[in-house]
Amino acid sequence: MHDLRRRPRSAIVLLVALAALAWSAAAPLTVFGAGGIQLTQVPGVGVFESPTQVTNARDGTNRLFVVEQRGVIKSIDGTAVTTFMDIRSKVEDGGERGLLGLAFDPSFKTNHRLFVYYTRNGGDIVVSRFTTNAARTDVIESTARPLLLIEHSAQSNHNGGAMAFGPNGYLYIGVGDGGGGGDPRNNAQNKGRLLGKILRINVNGSGHGPFDHYSVPRSNPFYGATPGLEAIWDYGLRNPWRISFDRGTGKLFIADVGQNRFEEIDREKAGFTGGRNYGWNAMEGMHCYTASKCPLAGDTLPNAEYAHDAGNCSITGGYVYRGPTQTALLGLYVFADYCSGRIWTIPHNGLAVNTPETLRADTDLNITSFGESENGELYAVTSAGGVYQVLAS
Repeated sequence: MHDLRRRPRSAIVLLVALAALAWSAAAPLTVFGAGGIQLTQVPGVGVFESPTQVTNARDGTNRLFVVEQRGVIKSIDGTAVTTFMDIRSKVEDGGERGLLGLAFDPSFKTNHRLFVYYTRNGGDIVVSRFTTNAARTDVIESTARPLLLIEHSAQSNHNGGAMAFGPNGYLYIGVGDGGGGGDPRNNAQNKGRLLGKILRINVNGSGHGPFDHYSVPRSNPFYGATPGLEAIWDYGLRNPWRISFDRGTGKLFIADVGQNRFEEIDREKAGFTGGRNYGWNAMEGMHCYTASKCPLAGDTLPNAEYAHDAGNCSITGGYVYRGPTQTALLGLYVFADYCSGRIWTIPHNGLAVNTPETLRADTDLNITSFGESENGELYAVTSAGGVYQVLAS
């Protein structure tokens, strides 16, 4: 989840509480002329508790699903809000821990399967499969089938939590570096550990790992390595907070939270073979972080970055807009900064390195995640519990 280490915990609690009390008020928003962005609160659905994600199931129901950090998932069907999943007994909630990711199986309409990413009691990361009832309205907790268990007890931050199915049907998983300033255990650069990585697994396979509920594609770049570690797709990441695939091109976008100076966006074209080193903890964005390791041979520079200026501190990754209504945003990757509330875009097909960002809005919202509806409209959730649609001004 977002790195909030720069603010005292008491200040964070106070800010969130005050924001929650005022959630229905119009949030201060500066839109930058034609081509700007404005956020419109979804009417009639109320406020959610510390949401970490909003997404859809692609099952023809047009529902939105809001993930709450405490271990609850709620569905929005029009203005009707119902509890879809409740695994609070399994989840350690607080700080950057909790229920952090949700991905519906591409065949969810027929197989009723979904996958969640959470920190269990004690702090370790779990990726688990669940199944719903026949009506796809309620998750059956007893159907839990763990796929991955990643040790993460030493520090409470940098848990990651991003998950997305790629065009190939494989599940991609973004895992944080294990926490602590500067990756003190060198997890991100160590291909012998799953921390600080993007993983790729086949959820329809079996016979792999301690839980025997997935397999590793033979096309993974480190296939044949120690069982479990061959799931690594990319490495050298600090705390990927949201990954997404462009519906139009199949490109993968990775938003990686920086340390003290820079936030970055990494991009991979469709058909990429994996194995990239994105540089952390030798590099932070396009800049040296650890002098003794820099320059880092084989490092892949980010597609874009922005600095910690004027209150920026933690990237919230988004999506390339492919919906039918906001034509001014078509083909643009929309993302935000959690601390400053600013929203930018970059073109999906921009320069390979250092594409300039276009500032689209300046808000007072702490945006925790973006998500798509079934038809590609873009939504956002905030730490104060609001659900917003992203619109072009």
